[in-house]
Amino acid sequence: MRPLSSLQLVALGFALVLAGFLVPFLMVLEVLEAGFVLSFSAYFSSLVGLLLAFYGISHVSLRRRDDK
Repeated sequence: MRPLSSLQLVALGFALVLAGFLVPFLMVLEVLEAGFVLSFSAYFSSLVGLLLAFYGISHVSLRRRDDK
């Protein structure tokens, strides 16, 4: 299995942050039943998504700086 590219990491991070937003939003609208595990999963996915996106963005910017 080959590693993910920087842009794929950014896209995966964005998807995780979006999921971390939508799950609590659906809990507030009472579409999903609020629970500890679901709330913790939403927080964790948002945190991991943010870290992955920052990691991917930093690699893109470092690669562009090295190309100049």
